[in-house]
Amino acid sequence: MQILRQIIIFAFMKIVLLTVGKTDISWVGEGLQVYASRLRHYAKFEVKEIPELKNASSLSEEQIKTKEGLSILKESAGMEIILLDEHGKEYRSIEFAGWLQDRLNRGGKDICFVIGGAYGFSAEVYSVASGKISLSKMTFSHQMVRTIFAEQLYRAFTIIKGEPYHHE
Repeated sequence: MQILRQIIIFAFMKIVLLTVGKTDISWVGEGLQVYASRLRHYAKFEVKEIPELKNASSLSEEQIKTKEGLSILKESAGMEIILLDEHGKEYRSIEFAGWLQDRLNRGGKDICFVIGGAYGFSAEVYSVASGKISLSKMTFSHQMVRTIFAEQLYRAFTIIKGEPYHHE
């Protein structure tokens, strides 16, 4: 019965990876597409890119975060927002798989994982987010995080399904 429930949840729940700006690094985009393709075997998975702000050089960091924040809130409306943030909770891959399994078992809203721009998130985005996840104590470019996180999400699904991708 539990397996049938998992299949139903995976089939109906949508997972979105929302990013600010496009990547101009070809191997990052290629890697993201590899894992996005693999993830679609487990769940409805979509990558959404919010366009970079025009004339951003004339704006302050706060103004950039505010404007990007409005776009993030618009694109993630109706979804549970989880921020990929350097101050978030760190998980080992097995722990993240457990977190994801628990979240999927609860059902409910679609999940939107958000990678912010170079300056992070606005206060408004932080106030509506239901969680924050950090990938490492190290800092990665917001472009590279796309591929790194997509791989970890794929890894989590293979752990949940008991498939031989993760070795521990």
